[in-house]
Amino acid sequence: MHRFVTILGLAALTALGGCSKRTEPIGGDGICFHVARLNDGTLKYNKLTENVPNMETCAANLEAMRIKFLSMGGSTRELMGAYQGTFLFVQKEGIFASQTLEGTRYPALVRTGDGRLAIPGAMPQAPTR
Repeated sequence: MHRFVTILGLAALTALGGCSKRTEPIGGDGICFHVARLNDGTLKYNKLTENVPNMETCAANLEAMRIKFLSMGGSTRELMGAYQGTFLFVQKEGIFASQTLEGTRYPALVRTGDGRLAIPGAMPQAPTR
């Protein structure tokens, strides 16, 4: 009986987790968006570039936008974008991707020692002793 109650409880928690709000980005074939969160909590999608071949190129365009804003005196160090149904988050550690705004973020590009972006695992590792 105890096992049945435990399984029933886990099933209820799983069902409740599925009810949580999930904000999915807009899509568009080959369109890279800058996403801004407005004061009322809604998202505004600004078309950054078109004919973008892949997510890495969109991420690079977002990084270039961030650097340009900083060079003009801006203070925003983190920003958000979207590409073909995936949110992109530009942060100091690199660029992370998620299928929803509230979901788990996975590394898409990481920063190298000199601040450039690289695909995770592409940089040679120092030999271990």
